[in-house]
This record gives sequence, structure tokens and C-alpha cells, in this order.
Amino acid sequence: MTDDLTDDLTDEPAGLRVLVADDNPVIRAGLTAVLSAADDLTVVAEAEDGRAAYEAALHHCPDVILLDVRMPGVDGMAALPHLVRVAPVMMLTYSDETDLVQEAVRLGAGGYLVHGEFTTQQLTQAVRDVGRGRPHFTPTATNALLAHVRGNATAHARPELRALPKESSLKGLSQLQSTMGQSSQSRFQLSGREAEIMDLIASGMNNQQIAAVCFISEKTVKNHINRIFAKLHTTTRAQATAKWLGVA
Repeated sequence: MTDDLTDDLTDEPAGLRVLVADDNPVIRAGLTAVLSAADDLTVVAEAEDGRAAYEAALHHCPDVILLDVRMPGVDGMAALPHLVRVAPVMMLTYSDETDLVQEAVRLGAGGYLVHGEFTTQQLTQAVRDVGRGRPHFTPTATNALLAHVRGNATAHARPELRALPKESSLKGLSQLQSTMGQSSQSRFQLSGREAEIMDLIASGMNNQQIAAVCFISEKTVKNHINRIFAKLHTTTRAQATAKWLGVA
């Protein structure tokens, strides 16, 4: 009986081991202190640049890597494609440029937190989420991803609505705007939150991912999606996406 009990305890999930990479020693110390205060998180190593982060990752095999974008020597963006092969990576930085956020996600980042947009509790929860494969983004990063999604939606719109001929006059522009009518959001009478969620659906995100990006529960996401489907008169994500992008 004792052996069985021991085996059961051994099978319990262990805490997450974290690597913190930032060139500012004060920030590294602060992050380490915050994360170490959580019972289920342990900082196993710190690094001052991308190269040191990669070497530490290979040595310590962390469960999650917190990575700054701009560091001397090998910066975070250069190290990111190599680090994601070792463990899930969450960018934790002051750099909130839209292009950087989109590039980080393209290179495999599982989350993007901008300093000043999260509490200590949100930070520890974000580490847990990314360690479990759930994306986590602060508002600025979320807006950057939405801008990318909306840009793709425009690129896939009907050809006659994508661009004006070079010789188009102001009158032609007015006619084009009339042809396009109201935006998808107003056309389908979606709220701001519903439009945001519909953009994320169109990008291919599942309910769990949408919940993480929007900082809401999966149940709330489902409720929003039910209302969206009702307003778009659709029953599937594919149908809703086609209507939303104007290709139905």
C-alpha cells in the first residue's frame, strides 16, 4: 500500500522551471523575486543576453523562458528561433512596436507581455499559461496581432475593393466607399468585443487561445461566439469567417 501511495505522489505534476533573460540586472532580480514567490514556479537560471540564454536553456532545460527583445550582443529576436526548440518562450519587454510583436509570434513566441500592462499576479499566471501551451498577451500586443489579422482580411477582400486605380479621383474614392458600405462590424451589428473575437476566429484561433488573448473565460468566449453566429446567421466558424471576410 505504501509503495502505491508513493507512486501516486510521484505522478503529481511538478512546478514550472523558468529561465529569465534580460540585460538589466535590476529587472532580472525583480522578475526572479516575483516568480520565486509563487509555490509552483522556480527560476533555475538568469541570462544577460540571447547567447547566454541559449546556453542556460540547454544546460537547465527550463519549462518556460522569459525573454527580453532588445539586449546587447545576441538580442532576443535573434535568439528566439533557437530557444523555442528548447522550451516555450514568452517575450517580456518594453518594446511594444507592432512589427516586433507580429515577428515574435511568427518566430514561435507563445506570449508577449509589455512592461507596465500587467500585475505580478498576471505575470505568474501568464508563465503558467505559456508553460501549458496557452498563449498570453497584454493589450498592446493583442492590438498588434489584431492589426495583422485585419490586414490579412483586407488582402483577401474582393479584388475590386482592395485598391484604387492610380487615376482614381476623389469622386472615384467616394464611389468606392459607397460600394464597400459599412464595415463588417457595423454591417453585422457586432459589439466591439464581438468584432475583436470574430477577428481572432478568422485568424484560426480556438476558444482556449481567444480566452487567453482577451483575458476572459472560455465560457464567456462561447457566449460571444453564439451571439456572433446568430447575428451573422451562421452555424460554423468557417461560415462566419467567410461572411466576415466578404468571401461567402
